[in-house]
Amino acid sequence: MMTYYIIIGIIALASWMVSSKLKSKFTHYSQISLRNGMSGAEIAEKMLADHGIRGVQVISTPGQLTDHYNPMDKTVNLSEAVYNERNAAAAAVAAHEVGHAVQHAQAYSWLTMRSKMVPIVNVSSSMSQWLIMGGLILGIASKGTSIGLYVAVAGLVLMAIATAFSFITLPVEYDASNRALAWLKNKNMLSQEEFAGAEDALKWAARTYVVAALGALASLLYWAFQILGRRE
Repeated sequence: MMTYYIIIGIIALASWMVSSKLKSKFTHYSQISLRNGMSGAEIAEKMLADHGIRGVQVISTPGQLTDHYNPMDKTVNLSEAVYNERNAAAAAVAAHEVGHAVQHAQAYSWLTMRSKMVPIVNVSSSMSQWLIMGGLILGIASKGTSIGLYVAVAGLVLMAIATAFSFITLPVEYDASNRALAWLKNKNMLSQEEFAGAEDALKWAARTYVVAALGALASLLYWAFQILGRRE
């Protein structure tokens, strides 16, 4: 038990540090104006065109860090700052999100797998904890009968699916960043300083997914031990 809390504490601290570092990086690289004067939206549209992708719309979405690609309606959604701004951070984010659109157009296997899991994960992530806790309580109340165990194991399976989703997300995100950086470099879209900033920003963004995946795995292992490791 104590070991688990120590691990979770370390992961929580790492998550806070990576998140704080990411915000500071993007704030810093937002000060580096692009020599080509292009906005994030223009960067995204050019990358789409260069890859021969038609039918994908680049739109502005409210909020911060709300950037994403939606494969359902084929839209590259850029937060207002990224959509309008003309700096290295905006270029990095815009190109990264288009990287997902390129993955979709080329039927990138990891993205396909991840997309198929989304409906299941939307359910499993919200129900797993309730089933696990309910199963454990039911097991105590029913004085050792197996029904509580079955309910808890069902919750554990749902948690395992969500954890697998977190790890499948890693190659999707890293590949999108690699595609973005390759295009930015090959098309000479950025100066050397701008490219270095975009690359650094995307590396820190990717690390947030690594920490999240490790946190999900730690929780899964803890509850697996609680449910399976201590049963009589």
